[in-house]
Amino acid sequence: MLISCLALFAGSTASIVNANVELPSIGENSAGLISPSQEYDLGRKALRQYRAYFPLAQDPYFEAYLDNLLDNMLVHSGLPDRPLSLLVINDRNLNAFAAPGGIVGVNTGTFLIAQNEQQLASILAHELAHLSQRHYARRVAYQKSQAPLNWASMLASVLIMASGNADAGIAAMTAAQGRQMSNALAFSRDMEREADRVGIETMASAGYDPHAMPDMFEQLLRASRYRAKIPEFLLTHPVTESRISDASNRSRNYPVKQYPQDQNFQILKARAILHHESSAQFAVKRFTSELNGITLSPLAARYGLVHALINANRPDDAIKEFELLAKNYNHLLAVRITKADIYAADERFDLALEILKKELAITPNNHILNIRYAEVLMEATQYELGESVLQAHVKRHPENAYVWYLLAETHGLAGHIFEVHKARAEYFILLGRYEKAEIQLRNALNLAGEKKSVKARLEERLAYVRKLKQERI
Repeated sequence: MLISCLALFAGSTASIVNANVELPSIGENSAGLISPSQEYDLGRKALRQYRAYFPLAQDPYFEAYLDNLLDNMLVHSGLPDRPLSLLVINDRNLNAFAAPGGIVGVNTGTFLIAQNEQQLASILAHELAHLSQRHYARRVAYQKSQAPLNWASMLASVLIMASGNADAGIAAMTAAQGRQMSNALAFSRDMEREADRVGIETMASAGYDPHAMPDMFEQLLRASRYRAKIPEFLLTHPVTESRISDASNRSRNYPVKQYPQDQNFQILKARAILHHESSAQFAVKRFTSELNGITLSPLAARYGLVHALINANRPDDAIKEFELLAKNYNHLLAVRITKADIYAADERFDLALEILKKELAITPNNHILNIRYAEVLMEATQYELGESVLQAHVKRHPENAYVWYLLAETHGLAGHIFEVHKARAEYFILLGRYEKAEIQLRNALNLAGEKKSVKARLEERLAYVRKLKQERI
C-alpha cells in the first residue's frame, strides 16, 4: 500500500513539474532563501576565490575600458548603487559571467569574437540583467521548492526496486532524473530570456544599440559553427533559433539608428589578438596582412602591428609604423602612450617618462597612465618615485591585485623589506591565499620593532585574515 501511494504521488508530481515553469515575481521575497545582503556577502567571499582560480589579465587597458562600459550601463540596469567588481580573465575563449555581489567576469577572448562595441555591450547588459533580476537567488529558491517533489519521485523509484521489480525501479528513477533535468533546463531558459529582455531595455536606456543583441547571438553561432569545442559562454547561455527570434522581435520595438564605431574598442581588439597570438613574429605577420585585409579596422591593424614590432624587439620599425598611426589617431590616449612604450622598449626611459608625465598632468588619476608610469619607473630603476606613484594609486584601487603586486615588487627593488611584506599580504588577501597572507603579516610583525601603533595595525590585519580563513566557503 505504501509503495502504491508513493508511486501515485510520484506520478502526480510529474504532472506538476512538467507544467509550464514560471519565474517567481521579483521583489524582496522572490529569493526565498537568500536576502540581498546575504547574497552580496556571499559574492564578496567568492570574489577572492575567483581571483585565485582564474588567470587574470594584468592589462589596465581592458580594466579601464570595461569599467567605463559597465558604468555607462549600470545606472540604467536597475542594480543598486554599489560598485561592481570586474574580473578580466586571460583566456582566448569567449565567455562572460555574473555572480552575486556585483561580480562580472569577462574573458579577453570575448574581444576576439565581438565585432564592435555594441555587440560587446549586449553581452555585458545581459550579465547585468542576471544580477538585477537576482537569478542566482531565484535559482536557489526554485531548487528548494522542487526538492520535495524530486525526493518523492526518487524515493518511489527506490521502493519499486526494493519490491523486487528492479527494471521498473531503474526506469522510474531514470524518468525522475530526466524530469528534474528538463525542468531545471526550462527554468534556466526562462532566466536567459528574461536577461535578454532586461538587457535590451538596459542597452536602449544607456544609449547603446538594442539590435546588437540578436546580432551578437548570430555572431556567436557563426563563430562556433566550425569549432570542435563549444565556447563556454554557449554552454551556460545556450543560443537557439527561438531565442534569437525573441531578441530580434524585442529589438524591433526600438528604431534602427547608426551608432558610431568606438575606436577604443578597436584598440582593445588588437590588444586581445596580441595577448593570444603564439609569438611576436606571428603577430607581426598577422597585422601586416590585416593592413591589406578587411577583418580588422585600419586602426586595430596598425596599432596591433606597432605593438607586435615592440614585442619583437624592433623599435626602429615600430617608430616608423607609429608615425603612420599617429597621423590619424593621435587624439587617442592609447596611441599617444604607444610612443612611450616604444621608447621604453628601446631603453630611452627619459623620453618615455616625459610623455607619461605630460599625460598624467592632464589626467592624474588615470588607471592606465599610473600603471604604465610605475612600470617604466621600475624599468628605469627609479624605485622610490615608483613607490610614491603606486602608494597613491593603490588608495584609488584598493582591490586591484596587480597594483598591490607592482607595489610589493617596487618596495623590494627599493630595499624596503618591511613594506614588501605588507603589500604582499594585501595581494594574497585579494587572491584568497590566506595562509600566504598570514606568513607575510607575521614577517612584517617581526620587522616592526617597538612601534606599538604599527604592530597594533598589523595584529588587527592578522586577526582579519584568520577570520577570513574560518569563513572560507
